[in-house]
Amino acid sequence: MTSYISHTTVDCADAYALSKWWQGVLDYVELPDDPNLPGHEECMIMSRDRAHKVLFIEVPDVKQGKNRLHFDLRPAAGTRDEELARLVDHGAKPIDDLRRPDGSGWVVLADPEGNEFCILRSEAEVAATA
Repeated sequence: MTSYISHTTVDCADAYALSKWWQGVLDYVELPDDPNLPGHEECMIMSRDRAHKVLFIEVPDVKQGKNRLHFDLRPAAGTRDEELARLVDHGAKPIDDLRRPDGSGWVVLADPEGNEFCILRSEAEVAATA
């Protein structure tokens, strides 16, 4: 017997605001039968193919220190640097630049509540250097 991941949960201060922000990052949608509204303490979004869900749940404690678990994002189209610019324009805060001269590496960003995540090269960029 095994288990599978039902969804990923992100503790936060404002579930609605953070779920809307991540919808813009991931192009995810709300569950059709459970819309997210301002003031909701739990807000779930899912990929358009329904394969992955993220639940944002309000907790009273503030974020402390580095995340022990984080998202590694890969651009669906375009390049890592184009996606980095889009995410910064969307409100992500650059935390650490770990890009290497050969084009590999990643950039660490934070969402509006300080949760870290990384942006990697696109699959096309990786394939071009293989």
